[in-house]
Amino acid sequence: MEKKLADADIAAEKAAVEKPLRADARRNRDRLVEVAAAVFAERGIDASLEEIARRAGVGIGTLYRHFPTREHLVEVVYRREAEGLCAAAGDLAAKHPSDVALEQWMQRFVDYIATKRGLATSLRILLSTNSTLFSDTSGRVSQALRQLVEAAVADGTIRGDVDASDVLHALSGIYSAPDTPEWRDRSRRLVRLLMDGLRFGAVAKA
Repeated sequence: MEKKLADADIAAEKAAVEKPLRADARRNRDRLVEVAAAVFAERGIDASLEEIARRAGVGIGTLYRHFPTREHLVEVVYRREAEGLCAAAGDLAAKHPSDVALEQWMQRFVDYIATKRGLATSLRILLSTNSTLFSDTSGRVSQALRQLVEAAVADGTIRGDVDASDVLHALSGIYSAPDTPEWRDRSRRLVRLLMDGLRFGAVAKA
């Protein structure tokens, strides 16, 4: 029975991908994903699909038409957050000095981690069924950070002995911090402290 349900979910997802959405349906879907990311970050495992639909301004039936299961919605939200984080690296690098771009990207990483923490339970379920989801996204996130770090090292706006993997390790420590009401503010302060350390001793290049 479970296999039949899983097959039905896969078939529904495939049909949704293959069939172009009308403009209003596309707006509804995008709005649901945007709202879901915020609600999952706020409420974590307590987030209800009914609340997501209500805050998105649609009925629960509309949500289920786009996302047949909770895990389907979680996967789309997670991919969206990871893709947005990766795309931000290039956007920030084009607009700001290299160290500022790095700091702003790391602040955005805090928001990414907040959403990921909220999705934790469902992500563990996905981990057992989707072997490429996490390898694909984690590799791209690591590469985005590496590009920003290497650009700042090359410019001399952060110290020259910095390794991107060490920075990622420090950032990842935010994920395991206690989930308290002030977690996000504390994490942003930690990012600023981390940047102070990265800038210490840097010699800007002409």
